[in-house]
Amino acid sequence: MIHPAPIDAPGEADPFSRLLTRVGRLNYTWTNTESLLIHLIAGLARTDTETALVIFLTLNTTRARVDLVERLSKLERTPPDVRREVLRATKGLMRHSPLRNRYNHCIYAFDRQAGTAQTILMRIADRKDRLKIGETAQIDETALTDVDAAVEALNAVNREIWDIVIRHDFPR
Repeated sequence: MIHPAPIDAPGEADPFSRLLTRVGRLNYTWTNTESLLIHLIAGLARTDTETALVIFLTLNTTRARVDLVERLSKLERTPPDVRREVLRATKGLMRHSPLRNRYNHCIYAFDRQAGTAQTILMRIADRKDRLKIGETAQIDETALTDVDAAVEALNAVNREIWDIVIRHDFPR
């Protein structure tokens, strides 16, 4: 029988505990990188960072914030090279959204007898004639590697956005 993961999860050696540490790193990296959209908004909208911050915080989701940045970059006044750079960076960020969402919007379950853990997605998928609820995935070395790769890729996107901001003299 699968039980919700105990608060006093086993030691750091088990994949579940190692995943929790990595999910924390993933969330930090994601949030830090997403916050750089403020500078892209300021530069593309030709405003200051305070105004861009208000706009950023008014939008409730990453998708809405990225949509805004992408739409601003597609304005005719935006030079094509800046547009390409911004769109490449936002695509790089959003590429990792499904993984981030998986680990932020799931239940973690632990099988004490087997010593295994899994995620259970808290999402309903409508199919033609049925519902798919509670998709599960094992927490194993592959899951850990996937999170590590996403953190590394998000760090690269972070550097890419900073490079855009600095090279095009966007407000900081």
